[in-house]
This record gives sequence, C-alpha cells and structure tokens, in this order.
Amino acid sequence: MRAVIQKAFGGPEVLEVAEVERPALVSGEVLVRVKAAGVNPVDVAVRSGAFPLLGEPPFGVGWDISGVVEEAAPGARYRVGEEVYGMPFFPRAATGYAEYVAAPSRQLARKPATVDHVQAAALPLAALTAWQGLVDLARIEEGRRVLVHRAAGGVGHFAVQIAKARGAYVIALASEPKHTFLKELGADEVIDYRTTDYTEAVRDVDVVFDSSSEGTKALKVLKPGGTLVTIMEHWNTGLATEIEAAGRRFAGVSVEPDYASLEAIAALVDEGLIRPHVSAVFPLAEAGRAHESVGSGTVQGKVVLTVD
Repeated sequence: MRAVIQKAFGGPEVLEVAEVERPALVSGEVLVRVKAAGVNPVDVAVRSGAFPLLGEPPFGVGWDISGVVEEAAPGARYRVGEEVYGMPFFPRAATGYAEYVAAPSRQLARKPATVDHVQAAALPLAALTAWQGLVDLARIEEGRRVLVHRAAGGVGHFAVQIAKARGAYVIALASEPKHTFLKELGADEVIDYRTTDYTEAVRDVDVVFDSSSEGTKALKVLKPGGTLVTIMEHWNTGLATEIEAAGRRFAGVSVEPDYASLEAIAALVDEGLIRPHVSAVFPLAEAGRAHESVGSGTVQGKVVLTVD
C-alpha cells in the first residue's frame, strides 16, 4: 500500500509517499480503507522534530482518518463495508496518511451520515480535544460563559460549536477577518485580540478554553470556582498550583481516542449543531503542501488529505 513516511526530521519536503506492507490485524481490530486523512498542527510539530512524540524517524505521521472497513478481526465492533472515522493510537504512531490503517475498533466510531469523508476526517483530533476539555473536564452546561482562544482554528472552531450546542454563552478570540466566520458558527461575542486586551474587556467567565499558552491570564477573567482548560500547558504543574491557589480549577487536556465521544460528536454533526470547516484539500502525494498550509498558522478550520 501507499503511505506517507519520513526518514528524517525537517521541513515539509521530508514527507514522501512510499510502498509499505499493509498492516495485519489482531483481535478486535479493523482494517480501514482510508478515504481522507486530517492534518493537524501536532503532525507538523512531530514531522519537524519540534515535538519528538514518536522518537527518531523513520515513521509515518497522521492520526485523523475517515474511511470504509475493509477487513474485521474477531471481536471487532464493525463489519466490512461500514463507514468509520477516528483518531487511532494517539499519541502512539498510527501512520494515518496511508491507503490502509489498522486500528482497535473501539477507537473508531461510525462516520456522521450527513457529511462526506473529507469533512469527517477533519473532526477527530480537534473535535475530541474540544469535547474532552469542555464536556468531560469543564462539564459546561446551559448559561455558562465560555472564552475560547484561537477560536477560528482547528480545535477552536469546534470548541465554539460544542459550547453553543451545550447552551453556553461563547466569547471568541480571533483576528478581525475571522469574525464573520465565528459569528456564523454561533459565537455570541468576538474580540480581536490584536487590538483589544481581552483581560480588560471580559469578566466573570466560567470556563477559559486556552490553546495559546496564556493560562496565567485566565485569572483576570475567570470567576471564583471557574475552570481553566488548557491544551498546551497540561504538564505545567506550576500553572496548576497558581490557578488552584486562586480558587479556580485547572484542567489539562491530553486528547485520547474515545469512541463514545466520537459517537456524541457524530450525533451533533448529524443534528446540524457542529459543522467542520475545511479550508483546503490536498491529494496524498501533496502532504508536504498540506503541512506548509497548516504550519503557516493562519488556517481557518482544517486541512485534509484525500486518499484515492
């Protein structure tokens, strides 16, 4: 089968399409014929060596997949022909930019019926990060005030929609050109962080969803008992101590595969309450260009690879 691998750390040019062995199954696994694969900032960081999550190359990056079950081992939850999506093995290697991926069936869920594989592949890592932070850890509910950093990005645009689906009042931080997009997603307020100090403009927030390593600023806007959800500083024990000493909660998110959450996300997609925004689509052979796009830091929503 074809798969994108790298033999060294470096720029997008180190990504190459190679012929590799199709993975074999063990009990409880399925072999997915991948139709589309999502590209995330963590993929870029792992490829470059900035975040050596997988050790030394060679390896294949990528986790988000959507496709069709080609084979099913005994004990698997799905049958041949079913459409599934997910984020298998994270933070271990999954080699998601490939024609086939073998994965434990409980790390996958049935694809939302109302979107295609490209849109489904944009969901798993980013939407699971937002879900696990806002729903599982912060337990947001109707009437809560939620502040979302980098609200127009991959994780952020799902955080806005998940918070709204749970009945929250959402304050989104993003540059001015992205304000219309965020209002269309349901944000109640949008603040241009480049021209406005949000710590002066916002007060009495129940939850800060931080993806910008600005956790200490949360104390200026969180009400007593409020929660800082951080996806960048989940290992920061000093920050955790500071937040909790001030009478607030600290919740660090390290996303993990979870079929139950994927099923809940799929239900919201099919209800029209979440819609993935895909800003660019590239063929598998142009994975390097996809990484250039994501690495620019200006992507609105997600970038996806098609696998044909």
